[in-house]
Amino acid sequence: MAYTDTYPQPEAPDPVLSEDLVLKLARAHVPSVGRVTAIDESGGEARVYMCDQDLVVKTQRPPRLRPRTSLEKEAFILAHIAEQVSLPVPRVLGYGREEGVEYLVMTRIPGEPLAEASLAQPAKTAALEMLGATLRRIHQIDQTALESSGLIPGDSGGLELHQRLAAGLESTIAFLCADPGWPRGLDLPAVASRALSKLPVEAATVTLHSNPGPEHCFVDPETSTLSGLIDFGDAYRSHPALDLNSRVSLADSSHMLSGYRSLGPLHQDFDAVWRAGLLLTELKLAARGAREVGEVARFISELLPA
Repeated sequence: MAYTDTYPQPEAPDPVLSEDLVLKLARAHVPSVGRVTAIDESGGEARVYMCDQDLVVKTQRPPRLRPRTSLEKEAFILAHIAEQVSLPVPRVLGYGREEGVEYLVMTRIPGEPLAEASLAQPAKTAALEMLGATLRRIHQIDQTALESSGLIPGDSGGLELHQRLAAGLESTIAFLCADPGWPRGLDLPAVASRALSKLPVEAATVTLHSNPGPEHCFVDPETSTLSGLIDFGDAYRSHPALDLNSRVSLADSSHMLSGYRSLGPLHQDFDAVWRAGLLLTELKLAARGAREVGEVARFISELLPA
């Protein structure tokens, strides 16, 4: 069983850029750049060239281009955040297209991804709570320019939120239930109906990171504290509760929610949107083969107790 992203130009050339070209792109914005120190392809859709000790040149991989991914969008969002508030996110130094290459030059977040860090549980919990608080501060910036930019797709309110979540749940559940091995006793349509029934009729939207998971959340290996959040290329607009999703476990997402809540009370409908979003994510992970049936059943019983 597989339920994956599709890419419109899978046969497009995908060369690793020469060091000369990478330095040319970087030096157009930071003349002092000295050398390329490493190449990182762990992100899948992008290729990142590490320069010196503190800069990166991020390029879009043509065969891995998705409609929802955009370096131009990422550059715009990061620049807008920097104008509004000081947060641990990359600082944009330049964006452009040169010799057929779309690229983004920005500062490098220090530390290591939370996904690779060896942290004791209390330190991991603290980092996730700091991440939740950081996301809230991002959501609280002035949204006017982001909303009117034309670069960031998404929901305009409660009706579109409900329709999108309902459509996502319906198609994912249909995919899962088409598998003869999926247990009939786990009534996913009823679970989805229960989650959707609690969604708000009206909902304000903000620009979301989209995937603030452990691969994009960085921590300082010495202090075990949050050092930054990267990769805003999949950002979209919707209810802020949908950003509090680690895609790892309900416990991790709950820690993020705790940090988010630490900055002040939330609307009474916030938890309902959070739960519906987590349910959709969990079922999509199951459709991709990343969750076993037993794991899904336990997740649902914890997320939406009867």
